[in-house]
Amino acid sequence: MTHLSHLKSDSAPKLHIGSEGTGEQQKPPYNVAFGILSALAILMIVAGHQGYDILTVGGLFPYYSFHVPLFMFISGYFYRDEEEAQPLSYLKKKAKRLLLPYFIWNVVYGILAAVMRNFGGFAMGEAVSLKTLFVTPFLDGYQFILNYAAWFVPVLFIVEVMNLCMRLLLGRLRINSEWLILVGTLAVGMLVVQFAIEGRVWGLYKTPGRILFLYPCFQMGLFYKKKLEAGDTLGNVPYFAVVLGVQVLLQLCCNGLAYSSVWVTGFANGPVIPYVTVVSGIAFWLRVSKILAPLCESRQSDVSAAQADAKRQSGSEPAGGFLLYLGRNTYAVMMHHVMAFMLVKMVLAGTAAHTGYLADFDFARFYADIDYYYLVKGSEAFQMVYLAAGVGLPLLLQRGQDILLRSVRRRLQTSRSGRG
Repeated sequence: MTHLSHLKSDSAPKLHIGSEGTGEQQKPPYNVAFGILSALAILMIVAGHQGYDILTVGGLFPYYSFHVPLFMFISGYFYRDEEEAQPLSYLKKKAKRLLLPYFIWNVVYGILAAVMRNFGGFAMGEAVSLKTLFVTPFLDGYQFILNYAAWFVPVLFIVEVMNLCMRLLLGRLRINSEWLILVGTLAVGMLVVQFAIEGRVWGLYKTPGRILFLYPCFQMGLFYKKKLEAGDTLGNVPYFAVVLGVQVLLQLCCNGLAYSSVWVTGFANGPVIPYVTVVSGIAFWLRVSKILAPLCESRQSDVSAAQADAKRQSGSEPAGGFLLYLGRNTYAVMMHHVMAFMLVKMVLAGTAAHTGYLADFDFARFYADIDYYYLVKGSEAFQMVYLAAGVGLPLLLQRGQDILLRSVRRRLQTSRSGRG
């Protein structure tokens, strides 16, 4: 995958951090609609990895036709032109908030995967090395499997760097047109899709392929903010009629809308349709988020700024409730939800091994296939357990991390004031 806010909690890095200024610039007001959109996006990521179609609107909007580009769209929306005044400061900030926590957790998951292989009988992940710690994350991000969902983080960082450099260059050339940028990046992205269809995007070519495919989606977010948002006032009924009508036509006329952003494969309908489904999926959920925003805004309006700060400092429920807290902490969920799934499966495996229940649990797949999801009694209802764990456990981990860091800061401040 942040208003990653903006959608930012005090210490948690976010997936879409494009909005925060550098230096002492005043932060823009919290964007509740995009906070909700971020929460919905990460729910789709988690549900998509477990194969749970709870948010596909009856299969009309497949997750894999837009959900990863949606995170790029959100990140692009929060990019500010002011960043170009201090490019080195901007890049340093991005590296600190995106890459630093990624590499820390990559070490943790590398060690954990090694322990599981050597002592638990699992057959997942590569050995810990300088390559798997610092190089493979930029190649595909699947080095230790347990944190594979975070492949998006290094890609987002590269896209942020590319965007900044491109805009600095175009600014010097005095051709910094949003129309030109959008059309140009879309043309390159469509060329990548065509190459993928022809089988030319393979091996190491997938690394630049996924970046160039997702790059236009980042630009779409900025284009929407600058060129379209002010005119996004069409009533809900005609708006949804158009979006749903387009999506129904796509479903009827195309050979499946899902594709893989990370592997740059599965494009069954030519180079244009993947970006059409990106636009339609984002359009649908963006309007849903705007409809839901007043409900969360009313909760925020009941809490003064001082009260909100006090709640964040004490670790109690943040202003705006669970949905906005999730939107502020998409990074943690992206990083840890696959491991949360594994913890659920470990409990099921232990139950199957030591009791007479769950006799059909497949231990061979459990030890070798990260995508094995056992459903108790074959019931789809058990998918909700995975979803709750995939979202809830990372948020609990993040909350504990926030509380610990606040405690450490207070102790350091107390120690310094005592010396003074």
